[in-house]
Amino acid sequence: MSSNVTTIDTHYTGRPLIAASYLLRTDDAVAFVETGTTPTLPHLLQALTDAGLTPADVTHVVITHVHLDHAGGAGALMQACPGATLWAHPRAAPHAIDPSRLIHSAKAVYGEAFSQLYGEILPIPEERVVVANDGDTLDLGGRTLTFLHTRGHANHHFCVQDSGSDGIFTGDSFGIVYPSLQRKGLFAFPSTTPTDFDAEAAHQSVDRIVATGCSVAYPTHFGPQHAIVAIADQLHRQLERYGALVEQGDESGLEEAALDAWCRTAVDTIFDEELTRAGLGDDAEARTQCTFDADINAQGIAFAIRKRRYKRSQVP
Repeated sequence: MSSNVTTIDTHYTGRPLIAASYLLRTDDAVAFVETGTTPTLPHLLQALTDAGLTPADVTHVVITHVHLDHAGGAGALMQACPGATLWAHPRAAPHAIDPSRLIHSAKAVYGEAFSQLYGEILPIPEERVVVANDGDTLDLGGRTLTFLHTRGHANHHFCVQDSGSDGIFTGDSFGIVYPSLQRKGLFAFPSTTPTDFDAEAAHQSVDRIVATGCSVAYPTHFGPQHAIVAIADQLHRQLERYGALVEQGDESGLEEAALDAWCRTAVDTIFDEELTRAGLGDDAEARTQCTFDADINAQGIAFAIRKRRYKRSQVP
């Protein structure tokens, strides 16, 4: 716990130290930033109990964006906390109110595993949802939360600057920093999610986070980080390479499975080189842990290439 910020391990997919929720407390207000998935709800409720609080004490719930590892459990948490208001990006709020499209797309990806991973994704009554525009603020019992829109990972993403901790809750906009991969020094990497990855916007978001001057970042994956400038340097270096991959893949002429395979090989190369740079090149466990994220990043690059080609094809 730091400055009334408690890091909660949501045990996403049953694994420790992968995804976090944060509990913020003042004398007059209690807020969660990020909710995890519906199956992880007991961990959030236990954190309230450990803090001497009840669900009725929760006044606000904030989601940085609606990707399911961050907000899949928002409906369930809101149902458990009847006095809470949900704060969401203008493009995220409609999906929190009516998650049917999220459910449909996730089931298409995860199939029968969807229910085990994410449980029931509940809608949130519209009257309990507040849209947070860029620069909007929330007075949380004397500490100010400021919402900063940060594209690059998702077009419906914001970060939350917190005056009470001199910190910023960064969702996925400031990369992934798994504790288990810090054995030899700092190792951070960006998440180039399918559908919305934009290298230029991601660079700008990283710079905006650094420019806040906050002394601590709270990425969802995972936990408080004080090496702000060093993380930004690693992210910028890798985002430069991911942006180049989109350019190269677009020009390659590769299609369908061949394009997917090329992207995966290229992303694996980036991870291999960055792990080696971090002193983890011969660490089989570290490489295994990066497999899932490398696959997601490769999908994001392939999607960005196809999206770029599609937009070009629509120009008369």
